Order: sequence, then C-alpha cells, then structure tokens
Amino acid sequence: MTRHLARNTRSPLAHAIGLGSTRSGVAHWWALRVSAIALVPLTLWFAAALILHTGSSHAEFTAWLRLPRNTIAMVLLVVAAFHHTGLGVQVVIEDYMHSTARFAALVLLRLGCIALALAGSLATLAIAFNG
Repeated sequence: MTRHLARNTRSPLAHAIGLGSTRSGVAHWWALRVSAIALVPLTLWFAAALILHTGSSHAEFTAWLRLPRNTIAMVLLVVAAFHHTGLGVQVVIEDYMHSTARFAALVLLRLGCIALALAGSLATLAIAFNG
C-alpha cells in the first residue's frame, strides 16, 4: 500500500523517466564508485613509490617526481582522493545533519576539498618544475 502511494506522489514525467526525488543519487553513487576504482591503482602506485624511496634523499625524490608520468600520477592521486573524500563526507552530512547548518557544512566541505586538491596539485607541480 505504501509503495503505491509513493508512486502516486511523483509527477507523471518523473514516473515515465524513472527518476526519484533528487535526480542525482545515481550520478553521485557512480562518481563515488569511479573515484574509488581510480584510487586503487593510484594508491598502490604511491605506496610502492614510498617503499622504494625509503631512505632516499630529497634530491633523489624530487628527481623522481620530476618525471612526467610521476607528476601526472601524483596530481591525479591528489585530485581523485579529495574528490572521493568530498563525495563520501557529503553523504554523511546529508544523512546525519538535519538543520540549517547542513547547507553551510556542504559548502565548507566542497570549498575545503577544492582548496586542498588545488594546494596539493600546485605543490606537486612546484616540486616538479622548480625542484
């Protein structure tokens, strides 16, 4: 009975298209999964790089980071990590905050993740191009 009532509250267009009330749940779910899949090889690459460079000097590590494939992989890791973090924490905020502070928390989360991803990417690029 409840399921039937829920269907009747949706607009005919939403019912025909099959969209729920938010219209972004599936996209958010896919973005979270895709970023998680992207993080698997990037994190393994980073962990292996840290293990291989244990005990190396600063000059050796920066020379390694200056290689284009390593610079690109590091920037991708930083961006994917903060994108994934933002998506995951957004779900927690939306599920557990039910006040007017929810909007402010989501804005601060988004701005914080963007700022940290930008800072990490710029730091990587600065090391890669300036040493």
